[in-house]
Amino acid sequence: MTKVTFIDASGASRTVDAQVGATVMETALRNSVPGIEAECGGACACATCHVYVADEWTEIVGKPSQMEEDMLDFAADVRPNSRLSCQIKVTEALDGLVVTTPVKQG
Repeated sequence: MTKVTFIDASGASRTVDAQVGATVMETALRNSVPGIEAECGGACACATCHVYVADEWTEIVGKPSQMEEDMLDFAADVRPNSRLSCQIKVTEALDGLVVTTPVKQG
């Protein structure tokens, strides 16, 4: 299993196991991680699974697709390292990934 660490807006962190092939959003929901609402269920049709990818992981995670960039327009407090967690597929290369949830979604 791959480990993913979620840090909430207050700085509290939670490291969970993630299945390779799942998304970071699915991982958050399976582990009841606060701050990930995922209203569209992972269809990249909302911006309620917005996360900030830690700087050391941005190159490995990669850049958002055009569709994801368009959806990020609806997210609050978008930053250069913003991603929708429904669009980040868990791979072995992401073992140790760190993401932070924003103060509010959408």
